[in-house]
Amino acid sequence: MPHSCREIHCFDNRWQKHKQNYAGRQKRDTIEDYPTKDDFMTIWVDADACPNVIKEILYRAAERMQMPLVLVANQSLRVPPSRFIRTLRVAAGFDVADNEIVRQCEAGDLVITADIPLAAEAIEKGAAAINPRGERYTPATIRERLTMRDFMDTLRASGIQTGGPDSLSQRDRQAFAAELEKWWLEVQRSRGQM
Repeated sequence: MPHSCREIHCFDNRWQKHKQNYAGRQKRDTIEDYPTKDDFMTIWVDADACPNVIKEILYRAAERMQMPLVLVANQSLRVPPSRFIRTLRVAAGFDVADNEIVRQCEAGDLVITADIPLAAEAIEKGAAAINPRGERYTPATIRERLTMRDFMDTLRASGIQTGGPDSLSQRDRQAFAAELEKWWLEVQRSRGQM
């Protein structure tokens, strides 16, 4: 006998959040016909430090991919109206947004951040991580980046001026968009959609 959405067991909070998207559709014949939590990978954004041009790329990508995009920040953000885009405001404080992203992200999700320790924790949980300049962090590169970050912190603590990163260039934006697309193609392949 076919199941309705109300009769199916809710797999987790993600399924609960997205269940209304499936309400009213035709009944499905088997449990396998229902979406699973893997169908709802999420893109998490460390939004306080994310450049606006990168956010714009992400807004368009969330619509095209039909994938949830969550911007986590300690301030209010304006985002375009979309059923795929939402903001999550956290309390002000050191690493509060980072900790919330780590708490909520899951294996298969994508985290957008320039924060090396946040990227390292996301990777440990099985998520992918890309920085706004289009660099995809891997377990090998994240160790190297953590070492360099610690070295630069030591230099700054000793009074040496290290300077900041260059401003985001057009090449960086293109690299980010290309890496995001590459990640999306990997997701589709893993789901057998290509």
